[in-house]
Amino acid sequence: MTAQTGNAVPKAQKLSDLFSLKGKVVVVTGASGPRGMGIEAARGCAEMGANVAITYASRKEGAEKNVAELEKEYGVKAKCYKLQIDDYSDCQRLVSDVIKDFGKIDAFIANAGATANGGLLDDSKEEWDRVVQTDLSGTAYCAKAVGPHFKERGTGSFVITASMSGHIANYPQEQTSYNVAKAGCIHMARSLANEWRGFARVNSISPGYIDTGLSDFIDQKTQDLWNSMIPLNRPGNAKELKGAYVYLVSDASSYTTGADIVIDGGYTCR
Repeated sequence: MTAQTGNAVPKAQKLSDLFSLKGKVVVVTGASGPRGMGIEAARGCAEMGANVAITYASRKEGAEKNVAELEKEYGVKAKCYKLQIDDYSDCQRLVSDVIKDFGKIDAFIANAGATANGGLLDDSKEEWDRVVQTDLSGTAYCAKAVGPHFKERGTGSFVITASMSGHIANYPQEQTSYNVAKAGCIHMARSLANEWRGFARVNSISPGYIDTGLSDFIDQKTQDLWNSMIPLNRPGNAKELKGAYVYLVSDASSYTTGADIVIDGGYTCR
C-alpha cells in the first residue's frame, strides 16, 4: 500500500521528472496494430520508462511483434494478453494476470474499440449491440476491473480513448452507434473522475481523423471531404497523440481529472 493518495501534489519539481514513468506499469488495450493509437500510446509510455502490458483481440502475431519492439527499442518489460473486452470476467482476468506478472498497475489506457458500419436504420440490432458493447460497456468493464486495485493502492490513472465523434455527428458517413458510444465514454470519464476522486484520476482523449490504416478502404472523394473540414487540412498521425497519453498517465497531470483532450486538427472548432 502506498502512502500517496490519488490527489496528492507530486514531490518532483522538474518537468522531466514529472513526465517520467520509470518504475510504473501501464496497461494499454487494443495495441496489436503496427501504427494505431494503442501502440503509439504504449510506445510513448515505454519511451518515458514505463513497463507496458498491451492487449489484442485477434491479432496475436501483431501484438507479439509490438512487444518485442517495445522491449528492444526502450529496454522495458512488455507483455501481451488476449482480451475479450465485452466480457467483464475476461477484463477481471486481465487485471489479475497483469498484477501477477508486473506486481501492480499504475495506469490503464482503455483504447480498444470498434467502428460502426452504418447508421441506425441501415445497421442491424446486432451491429448496434456490437459497437456499444465494445466501445462503451467494454470501457466500463475495464474500469470496474481495475478500479478496486487503484482504490486499494490509493493511486491510479484511467485514460479513455473517446473520439471527437462524441462531440459532433460525423459527415457524410452514418455512425450513430459509434457517436453515442463515444459520447458516453467522455461522460464516463467525467463521472468516474468524481466517483474515484479519493484515489484515482480519470480523463479521456478525443482524437479526430487519425491515419491508422483502418480508413484506407474509404474512397478518396470522402477522405478529401473529411480533410476539407479540418482546419489543418489533413488527418492526424497516431504518434501525434502519444504526448497526450503520456501526460495523462504521468505526474505531470496530477491536477487534471474529468478532462477531455480533443486532438482533431481543429475539426470541432468550426
